[in-house]
Amino acid sequence: MKIAVIGVGLIGGSMALKLKAGGSATYILGIDMNNAHLRTAKELAIIDEISTLENAVENSDLIILAIPVDAAKALISTVLDLIKPHQTVMDAGSTKAGIVESIKDHPKRSRFVAFHPMWGTENSGPEAAVYDSFSGRAAVICDRENSAEDALKTVENVAESLGMHLIYMSAADHDLHTAYISHISHITSYALANTVLEKEQEEETIFQLASTGFSSTVRLAKSHPEMWVPIFKQNRENVLDVLNEHISQLNKFKEALENKDFEVLADLISNANKIRSILQK
Repeated sequence: MKIAVIGVGLIGGSMALKLKAGGSATYILGIDMNNAHLRTAKELAIIDEISTLENAVENSDLIILAIPVDAAKALISTVLDLIKPHQTVMDAGSTKAGIVESIKDHPKRSRFVAFHPMWGTENSGPEAAVYDSFSGRAAVICDRENSAEDALKTVENVAESLGMHLIYMSAADHDLHTAYISHISHITSYALANTVLEKEQEEETIFQLASTGFSSTVRLAKSHPEMWVPIFKQNRENVLDVLNEHISQLNKFKEALENKDFEVLADLISNANKIRSILQK
């Protein structure tokens, strides 16, 4: 099938590479506000054609929105206005409640499938696109009962072609769970990076002493605000709830150290170790 990819960066580019390689996509049209990204995507054979939105929608079977969540929310109605009854629209955003709410009364709502591939890196742009990056990862489809059966099947086939396993849930549940397992991780990483930058003024010392643990913990702090501020904005209430709990947990460590209560400190660490068995399933 012919696919239009709106946003040819990390996620859109990686999806395009895999779908082309697997034969699911016979031709890919790329749309992006960044002309340099479009040229690079064409040079890297991520897309076959640089296109306008109108041309891409008219000539595609599937339209993928792989852009920041605020941009996707603003554009989705326009895309649905342009499509024909046989076409399918999907997104790849990290929040879902906002986008599904924005089109709940759209006459072509059933042609849209809310989709979140649970993968990403701190890098951006088409140069960061990675073939086979989604293999073995989870993909979430939200509110499937509101999507047409054939549209849903198209997106399920896309997930299969990407090598992903599917999970179904409501948009509200999705946003709550991602606040815990993704969004709070980014805030923690940003905060730790800011803490070190505030307290450690010598860049060379940071570079020389940075351990693997520190580097992995602050890796997410390299993620761009253009992507993450909209995510925090759209999932604000859930993120605040998780952040309050996180601050409470940090205070427990702080109080244990202040009180020289190392037994409590050991208990906190032992309790945290339980996450290992969950992640190793």
